[in-house]
Amino acid sequence: MDLCFAPGREALSSYRLRDNVPPVKALCTVARDPDGTLAAAIRYWPVMVGEHPALLLGPIAVHPTRQGEGLGAFLIVESMAEALREGWRRVLLVGDAPYYRRFGFAKLPDVTMPPPTNPDRVLGHELVDQAWAGVTGQVRKWTADAAGPSDPSRPAQGKD
Repeated sequence: MDLCFAPGREALSSYRLRDNVPPVKALCTVARDPDGTLAAAIRYWPVMVGEHPALLLGPIAVHPTRQGEGLGAFLIVESMAEALREGWRRVLLVGDAPYYRRFGFAKLPDVTMPPPTNPDRVLGHELVDQAWAGVTGQVRKWTADAAGPSDPSRPAQGKD
């Protein structure tokens, strides 16, 4: 991660949403070269948007020597397919719309990340049709009280 991201990234609001929350292990994966060298990694974290569970994608990182080979795209597509199989309905990230648009992400004008986040970079993807319809409000940390289960390996039952 240090090779791929600027210093100070831990100060971003997305990191505060991850503090003391376990990642969704079934969706976190790495790509390694045949010799075992780490080439790319993707992580997902559970969050709440209003009263609705969502996945926060990130970080996703590709080693600088492997960028441009499609590893990041492969990890995004495969992990979102697995998220659907695991019962998740929606994915959220903070990123560049021109890049993530090709994966089906679009700006979420009614979803607010904690500051300091540029609202134009708050993007969502529907794993099922209309998954973001009517989902509005502040993105907040996943908690057992907010979401139901204390194990975020699956979305809260009965929440949508």
